[in-house]
Amino acid sequence: MAEHQTHEDIVLRLKRASGHLKRVIDMIESRQPCANTAQQLHAVINALTNARKLFIQDHIEHCIQDGLTRSDADVAALIRELNALAKYL
Repeated sequence: MAEHQTHEDIVLRLKRASGHLKRVIDMIESRQPCANTAQQLHAVINALTNARKLFIQDHIEHCIQDGLTRSDADVAALIRELNALAKYL
């Protein structure tokens, strides 16, 4: 799979989420207040959700959409791929 323009941004988002997750683990292990820990965990979940959405949208726009414009496109295969991705949205 070719790298898309958004891949660098997605990797940065995932690295940031990884840092937040490490912080959540540290907070739980050091018995930090639950509300603070929950807030940090919420940030991790949001970061992962946003990275996932961007990754899937990028794939739809660059791979599936481009595939549909090719004259030799296997439309049925592209639709199956889109359906497979839809469950992750």
